[in-house]
Amino acid sequence: MAAARRPFGRGRPVSAFTLGTMRALDAPAVMEAVLEAAVAAGINHIETAPAYGPAEAFLGRALARLGERDPAARASLVLTSKLLPGADLGDGRAQLRACLRRLGVERLDNLAVHGLNRPEHLAWALSGPGADLLAWATGEGLVGQVGFSSHGDTALIEAALASGRFGFCSLHVHLFDQERLPLARAALAEGIGVMAISPADKGGRLQDPPPELVADCAPFAPLELAYRFLLAEGISTLTLGAAGPEDLAWAVRLADAGATAPTSDGRDLAAALARLEAAGRERLGADRCGQCRQCLPCPNAVPIPALLRLRNLAVGHGMEPFATERYNLIGRAGHWWEAVDASACGRCGACLPRCPLQLPIPDLLADTHRRLAAAPRRRLWG
Repeated sequence: MAAARRPFGRGRPVSAFTLGTMRALDAPAVMEAVLEAAVAAGINHIETAPAYGPAEAFLGRALARLGERDPAARASLVLTSKLLPGADLGDGRAQLRACLRRLGVERLDNLAVHGLNRPEHLAWALSGPGADLLAWATGEGLVGQVGFSSHGDTALIEAALASGRFGFCSLHVHLFDQERLPLARAALAEGIGVMAISPADKGGRLQDPPPELVADCAPFAPLELAYRFLLAEGISTLTLGAAGPEDLAWAVRLADAGATAPTSDGRDLAAALARLEAAGRERLGADRCGQCRQCLPCPNAVPIPALLRLRNLAVGHGMEPFATERYNLIGRAGHWWEAVDASACGRCGACLPRCPLQLPIPDLLADTHRRLAAAPRRRLWG
C-alpha cells in the first residue's frame, strides 16, 4: 500500500511507523511473516540491533527472501541498526562488519549509538574511539548517517543534539511522559530525525489499558490517542515492536494520522486530549504533580518528578500495573533507568519551598513507594 514518508535527518525518508525487531524472535519464519506484514502496511523503516539476540540474523534472512520475491519492495526499505558505546576502534569496526554480514547488506542507512546514557558515552562518541569509528563508518560508505538512542537525562541529550554529529535520535517521548518533548521539537526544528521509543509498551502498556484509561481516552483507544498525539507533534516515526503480523494493525488504521484536526470519522484529537487531562486532574485533586521540575536537585538524588509522574499515572488514570513495573526497575537496570527510588527521601524539606503547587512532596513520595514497591513483573530491556 502507498504511504506517506517523513524526513528523517540527513537520510532517506521513513514511514510514520517503524518496525522494531526485538520481539519477532520465535523463529526466522516469524520474522519473515512480520516483515511481509510491515511492507503490506506501508512501513519502510526497519530497526534492529545486535543486542536484540538473533534479530539481525533473522532479519537478514527475511530481507533476502523479500529481495527474491519483490526486489522493488526490498530496495525501498530503510535499515537502522545500533552499536553499544565503549568499543575501541578495532573492535567497533569488527562489530559493524559483523552486523552487515548478519543483515546481508553492504551498507546501513542509519547507525545509532545504542544507549547514549552517560557523559562518558557521549565523550566516547564525540572525542574518543567512537568518534573515529563513526567517521570511519561514514567515510567508508558503510553507513549513511549516524544517530543515537538515549535513556539519559535532558542535559545529556541536549549536548548530544547540539554537537552537530548526529542526524537522528531515538527518545522516550510519549503521551504520558512528555519531559523530552521540547527536546524532540528542537531536534526536528534543526532537521534532526526523531524516533519515539516504544510508545505502546514503554509509553504506558497501552496495548493493555486499564478501564479508567479506556474511559478517559474515549472516543479513541488509548494507544490510538498516544500514536495520534505523537504524529501530530511531528515526531518522525514511532516504533512498533511486533511479535506477529497482527501487531501491525495500527499502522494500517492510522493512515490519516498527523494533524490535530478532526479525524476522517469526525473524532477530535484536541478535545480528547483535553478530556484525558481533566480526568487525571479530577482523580488526583490537589496532589497532582505538575512536572515543573523546580523541586530539583534533591540532596539525596531522588528523581522526584519521575517518581511522582508514576504516581500521577497510577492514581490519575488507573495505570498502576505499568507504574509498578517501571518503579521496580529502579536500581535494577544499570544506566538504562533511574537508580534511586522514593525510599531514599530523607524528608529534609529542601524541595518544599521550591514547589509552586505547595505539594507535600515527602508524603507523596512515601505514598508512591507504598503503592508501587513490589517484585518486578518482567524484564523490559531484554
